[in-house]
Amino acid sequence: MSKRLKLFLGISYIIILFFFLYYIFSYVELNRLEDFSYYKELQINLEKTIGTNLYTNLFIFFLFCLVWVSLLGFGSPLLIVSGVLFGKWLGTCISVLSISIGALILYSIAEFFFKETVNSLLEKKFSKYIHFLKKNEFNYFLAFRLSGGLGIPFGLQNILPVILKIKKLNYFFASFFGFIPVFFIWNTIGSGLNEYIKEAESFSFVNLLLNKDIYLPIILFIIVMIISAIIKKKMFDTKSK
Repeated sequence: MSKRLKLFLGISYIIILFFFLYYIFSYVELNRLEDFSYYKELQINLEKTIGTNLYTNLFIFFLFCLVWVSLLGFGSPLLIVSGVLFGKWLGTCISVLSISIGALILYSIAEFFFKETVNSLLEKKFSKYIHFLKKNEFNYFLAFRLSGGLGIPFGLQNILPVILKIKKLNYFFASFFGFIPVFFIWNTIGSGLNEYIKEAESFSFVNLLLNKDIYLPIILFIIVMIISAIIKKKMFDTKSK
């Protein structure tokens, strides 16, 4: 790919990203972020909006996630938001599906336009994991997702497989199933946060943490992280393999 085309794509990406973020923050009253009543107003308005037309709002959120992950490369904030908007069960379903597809889109873009750049930047740095993923790309990429991407930032997780030429179906389904445990936890926290805002008269960090819909998912998250560390040790131990 020519340098001019790369420059054009890079500038276009930055422009689209700028307008995307501007659009998002234009709906936020920054001067009221410390006012708890502002969040209660938002909660009431969002509940009315979602209840009016659930399927339309699910589709809008689905498209929003695709654009967010494709442009920004990460999806963590969306997991809390989907839990707040749709509850832990439906929120998990829509976030797993949309972020898996968004990650696949980002992977496809990186593979098509920036393959040489990705290879030159990442191949040496992550070479110790490459031979594992080449053994059985689905199983090891699933373990890679379940283990939190071995601590690699989410954006890099999505484009790292460019080095390995992982099949798109394996990439999608390994991501889909690998995302479920952690995504469910964060959606549960989002759902619990929504209930706390609905019921509380004023904000208290201690009371928030003592809410079972918050502390139980946090405990579960710690357990999942321990399991992830075990998976990383068993399947990606470069010393023993």
